[in-house]
Amino acid sequence: METRTITRIALEDSIRGGWAGKMVGVAYGSPTEFSFNGMINESELPPWRPETVENAIHQDDLYVGMTMSETMDRLGLDATTEQFGEAFKNSQYDLWHANASARRLLNLGIKAPMSGHPRYNVHANDIDFQIEADFIGMMCPGLPQESNKYGERVGRVMNHGDGLYGGLFLDGMYTAAYFEKDVRKVVETGLACIPAESEYGQVIRDLLAWSAQNPGDWKKAWRLIEEKWDKNDACPDGALRPFNIDAKINGAYVVLGLLYGEGDFGKTLEISTRAGRDSDCNPSSAAGVLGVMVGYRAIPEVWKSGIPALADTKFEFTNSSFNDISDATLARALKVIRSAGGKVSETEVAIPRQRTIPAKLEQWDMGVPDRRIDFKEPAWDWKNKENHWKEGTDGEGYGKVIGMMAVDAGAEAVLTFTGSAVSIQGALTQDGGRADVFVDGKKDRPLDAYVGPHTYDFSLWHVYGLKQGRHAIRIVAREDADSRSMGHKILISEAVVFRDR
Repeated sequence: METRTITRIALEDSIRGGWAGKMVGVAYGSPTEFSFNGMINESELPPWRPETVENAIHQDDLYVGMTMSETMDRLGLDATTEQFGEAFKNSQYDLWHANASARRLLNLGIKAPMSGHPRYNVHANDIDFQIEADFIGMMCPGLPQESNKYGERVGRVMNHGDGLYGGLFLDGMYTAAYFEKDVRKVVETGLACIPAESEYGQVIRDLLAWSAQNPGDWKKAWRLIEEKWDKNDACPDGALRPFNIDAKINGAYVVLGLLYGEGDFGKTLEISTRAGRDSDCNPSSAAGVLGVMVGYRAIPEVWKSGIPALADTKFEFTNSSFNDISDATLARALKVIRSAGGKVSETEVAIPRQRTIPAKLEQWDMGVPDRRIDFKEPAWDWKNKENHWKEGTDGEGYGKVIGMMAVDAGAEAVLTFTGSAVSIQGALTQDGGRADVFVDGKKDRPLDAYVGPHTYDFSLWHVYGLKQGRHAIRIVAREDADSRSMGHKILISEAVVFRDR
């Protein structure tokens, strides 16, 4: 068996570099998160100071992954997807998109992996697993088969298809970063971990080709990404809007920073941030991979100088500090190396060379976003509106929802649309109720508008894979609600309709 060796000191330095890079990247890009959607950020970026990195303590890029890594440390390397789901279910931090939907579903009794399946989770292609998968790649140095194995178990809690592949791709890059100093080869290793036919795989292959054709011009490559791939986001929040939290488009920005950053820490951060959209998550992922490649000691002092002062500060909602997570990742890496047939001594480790095997292909598709149907439009029929429905609001600011609210049980609404998929949007709240849903007269799964605190989503119910054509969705408010709910609220704001490709 062919092996590669790395000293224990170098292994630990790379792990610390990875976590430091992740912290620096998320803090660097945080001020511009989703401020530049579908455009390059040409403005002056906020100045970097040592204390800026403190922002990382409060970021979901760190605390969600640490929930999973702490679960693995508690239960062992054989922890199952369902066990990761149970740990995630009980978390108390703020969550959005696929993470929020997964935790809501888990609390409604939908166990992992179905909590990440598009049958229930309309955000399954969103960025979530991609931003929290780092701990898996870091604990699998040179072992892409192992990173795929653990990534499949964890990532299915909240994602599926391209959303899952985002995390597997990122972890594949981490596994290569311990031994490979050519950024392009690191990206190619990540790409080999996912199915070539997947849309995620196609995006990265395109970017590898475009970067080779346009060396030194990352903006040209960015424009090519936008022209071909920045369209038809399945996330109902972004459909027919500039907002795009899709895993593959943001993953392309991670790669853009790595390829054109050419190993320079500051340049990598800047490009992946200026690419826009999820501009804290993307530089965090890029700098994490680069941090493993160069190691903590080689990260320029200007970027890491604020870390020692908070190295023992616990990340929000976790039991882990920078020092803790670095030590735990090293201990876990040594276990993974042994389990894969490697050898560990006091001074070095020998790691078997693994062939990269892509995950199996799975793709799902809501279709092409076609129109948003506001609750006031005639496509909605609010039955006996004067007695059973009233206009209402919930939340404020970004979370404010305006729509039609059921007054009592039995309130009935019918949406008629032409398409192949639809997402019913509205308020998910701590006083949410339930409704029966019928698709073309056939009873489907119910709508449950209850959600626990700190969980932010607007997709009440969805269906996809319908035959392209005219359909009717009938919604009937019920008397019952989740036992934890403080009410029976059903508040519907709009529908997002998709057509067949």
